[in-house]
Amino acid sequence: MRHVYWIGGGSGAGKSTIARRLADRHGWRLYATDDVMADHARRTSAAEAPFLHEFMAMDMDERWVDRSPETMLETFHWFRGEAFGLIVEDLARIPPKTPVVVEGFRLLPHLVMPLLTEPGRAVWLLPTPEFRQVAFRSRATPEGRFTQRTGDPGRADHNIAVRDALFTMRLHEETARLGLPAITVDGTMTEDELTERVSEVFRL
Repeated sequence: MRHVYWIGGGSGAGKSTIARRLADRHGWRLYATDDVMADHARRTSAAEAPFLHEFMAMDMDERWVDRSPETMLETFHWFRGEAFGLIVEDLARIPPKTPVVVEGFRLLPHLVMPLLTEPGRAVWLLPTPEFRQVAFRSRATPEGRFTQRTGDPGRADHNIAVRDALFTMRLHEETARLGLPAITVDGTMTEDELTERVSEVFRL
């Protein structure tokens, strides 16, 4: 994994944007963990990923409306690291001659840390709740949000926002405990400035 750079963090922090910018700038390969979630779900069994398969069996209200944000946090399969090994398998198939930047919220600090062969290969972007709200508001119209398919879109949006804020707090605590780099994303930096901050962490 010497050729791999990791960008983890909370939803809405700009991970995809920064990873794409660095890949374009340096001629790296880009691996977005969001893009392979469906494939990874198909490649797991209920024994290997019990929370994932329980989630897949739920309807939309059971997933996003009926449960508390705290329960959603504790039982969300990707937050528990299920199928992380498939990310590693995919990366192992990429020839090491070309660096690859990996991005996504599935990159939990305690799972990535054992794979770091040297300092400056991983960073976590931690959005404030206010920044995340602005970021998601700008991405899509209300009609395009998947929560519109629930019986109570407002409650679903609230539950997800609280769950994601709790997840970001967990990332903050875990990166601090493990001594891993983290950058707070609150809108005070431009995309160019954030890209440079990540580049500094990567020692580029």
